[in-house]
Amino acid sequence: MLQNVMLWVQFFFTMVMGIYFLGLLRSKKTGKCSLEKDSERELEKLHRMRRISLTVPLSEKSRPKELSDIVGQEDGIKALKAALCGPNPQHVLIYGPPGVGKTAAARVVLKEAIKSMRSPFENGAKFIEMDATTIRFDERAIADPLIGSVHDPIYQGAGAYGPAGVPQPKPGAVTKAHGGVLFIDEIGELHPIQMNKLLKVLEDRKVFLESAYYSSGNRDIPPHVHEIFQMGLPADFRLIGATTRSPEEIPPAIRSRCVEIFFRPLTRDEVTKIAFGAAQKGAFQIKNAALSMVADYAQNGRDAVNIVQIAGSAAMLDDRNMIEKSDVEWVLEFGRYTPRFDKKVSEIAAIGAVNGLAVSGARQGMVMEVEADASVCESGCGTLTVTGIVEKEELEGRGQKLIKTSSAKASVKNMLTLLNHKFGVDTSRYNIHVNFPGGMPVDGPSAGVAIFVAVYSALFKKPVPAKIAMTGEISIHGAIKPVGGVAEKVRAAKESGVKKVFIPQENDRDILHEEGIDIIPVDSIEEVLDITFKEKSIKDEIVAASGFGGQTAISAEQLNK
Repeated sequence: MLQNVMLWVQFFFTMVMGIYFLGLLRSKKTGKCSLEKDSERELEKLHRMRRISLTVPLSEKSRPKELSDIVGQEDGIKALKAALCGPNPQHVLIYGPPGVGKTAAARVVLKEAIKSMRSPFENGAKFIEMDATTIRFDERAIADPLIGSVHDPIYQGAGAYGPAGVPQPKPGAVTKAHGGVLFIDEIGELHPIQMNKLLKVLEDRKVFLESAYYSSGNRDIPPHVHEIFQMGLPADFRLIGATTRSPEEIPPAIRSRCVEIFFRPLTRDEVTKIAFGAAQKGAFQIKNAALSMVADYAQNGRDAVNIVQIAGSAAMLDDRNMIEKSDVEWVLEFGRYTPRFDKKVSEIAAIGAVNGLAVSGARQGMVMEVEADASVCESGCGTLTVTGIVEKEELEGRGQKLIKTSSAKASVKNMLTLLNHKFGVDTSRYNIHVNFPGGMPVDGPSAGVAIFVAVYSALFKKPVPAKIAMTGEISIHGAIKPVGGVAEKVRAAKESGVKKVFIPQENDRDILHEEGIDIIPVDSIEEVLDITFKEKSIKDEIVAASGFGGQTAISAEQLNK
């Protein structure tokens, strides 16, 4: 009897378990069918979306695909190829204004490197692009798209290993770029924590991840996870960072690990070429007057393409294929475009007016005017006035504020000392006014020569010949010292119509003479005065007038003769 009862109980539990597992099976099948139906609906929706396609934007059509498509930047491209296409490619920092082709150049140079037999980049080497302004990471290392992170079991997104208590590593961009190039746009905006992590990766060429849930003795953790935690994720790539900031604003630690390359602003002719090419790729025709106006206002290639795109669309609304000047004018008006600052030097010689040379921003050369006026006053009542300079400039970035103080006034004081003690000019008898038109930041001592020549011209009422420019630091003994950015300054002088440039002797290089402009290296202020005014120098005039070897201060009456 008891045996029969036990059999019935066993049979009952067997039936219950069978019904339970049958229900699970049916539920699983039902859930699977439901998932399959949902998947089919979503897949169909995705396919419908893929069948919808708009036209390719003109900006994408105009994007350079080959080296020959990049307008300007010949020196920058050559430097990039030298850094990346050899047997030992380097990390690179590219400085330059926006819209001049930094990203495009990096892409096409990697293609060239892959083609090179000497380069270690293999076919399929990836170009991973990130924007430092949009990288979001968690300081607790929960998420880090640049370096990589670990999805611990307790966090959302832990994946299939979450329920098993296994930490799941997630590779970042540095690992995805393994064997290729990691391009970080606006690298100067990268968070300091990220920058420090990136430096560590550049040193190790691998990424080590950490997790409190990882144990080397845990046999439930898959072998590949063990290997990642113990040996790290591979991250052997070459970094290309692009920035619109100046080198001083980039951390020295990253600069020291990279080759620094400078892309220059595009010239007016180069902007014209880009605008014309954009019109062709957009199937537009464009009149010369309209093309010229685009070049007058477009600050870079991106601006040129955008102006042509909108002007062409406006023409098509009127059933025209020709872009007229009026179309471009309309775009410039509603787009609030400002004209390019392309200074052209004067054609007329002037008293107390000299073309100085400067460098601003990311190695951008420019021609700046230096004006001077000198009037006679009672002995000992002379004054010195300096106007038009921004004496202090504040730079903010990476949580720091840098205040730069201009040294232009120091150059003016050097000029006074030189006149007083070397040439014997009693500057206390004159009201001297030095002005820098335009109100731009004037930093560094490189305006010293231009300041001296301008004041000399004003004192002696001798006009400075047109179409000359000069740069160089002047010492209180009349020597001309070397300065920076001479190549950029010479290029800017040429574009402004300058025919002759004075540079310090120590800055003279053969490559400067290839710009097609007369380069005159000098090492003393006397040389500059002799060549500029084509007569004996101020010191000779003072010697002849005083008869005391220039040691006695010349009077106002003698100076004005």
